[in-house]
Amino acid sequence: MNKTFLLNNVRIVLSHTSHPGNIGSAARAMKTMGLADLRLVNPKQFPDPMAHAMSSGALDVLDNAHVCATLDEALAGSVFTVGCTARRRDLSHPMLSARDIAPVLLEHAARQPVALVFGTEMSGLTNAELDRCQMLTHIPANPDYSSLNLASAVQVLAYELRCALPGLPMPPADTPELAQHEDVELFYHELERTLISTGFLNPAAPRRLMTRLRRLYARTLLEKEELNFLMGILKAMRKVD
Repeated sequence: MNKTFLLNNVRIVLSHTSHPGNIGSAARAMKTMGLADLRLVNPKQFPDPMAHAMSSGALDVLDNAHVCATLDEALAGSVFTVGCTARRRDLSHPMLSARDIAPVLLEHAARQPVALVFGTEMSGLTNAELDRCQMLTHIPANPDYSSLNLASAVQVLAYELRCALPGLPMPPADTPELAQHEDVELFYHELERTLISTGFLNPAAPRRLMTRLRRLYARTLLEKEELNFLMGILKAMRKVD
């Protein structure tokens, strides 16, 4: 069975890209592997002639790119987000290599949209952006020189996704629907609000508690029905309070 249709459910999200040439090169990298959904979060320069020049014929990917004001906007409707980073962070989510994360992404893409997020060229993903991810991925490289161009990183991940397709088992038809990004973010907002109202969370203190809770729930990959239960519990807690 040809499973390349799964790639239609994979978004490549570039956050705060500085150089338009990297956007064009990333579009080219995507098209060579059959990816087409490009989301740009607040790019410094776009559209731009350099992006078109570096796309080398992938103008359809580039011209159809969604320009978004925030990462949340770029992730709306998706159910599983993986952040690409070169190093582990404090309180980080589970991290897999590019080769190991590819089948995981595609497994979820068989049902609903997923996203692969890349940060800015200079500093990568911020902690706030990492909070929006359920897992992280890295590209194994020379530890003495691990710097990798943004478009090259997109190419490596796109290649691994393409290579993972043949051996991927299709999920059963009755697989539960996962909660979408915007609904999960609303849950986190309501959770924080409830914890503050009960006195469990001090809003004046560092918010590492919410980071830990995000990591906890990210590991569960909340189903839509489960999220509805949790929202109902929070609502009931505030009524009691």
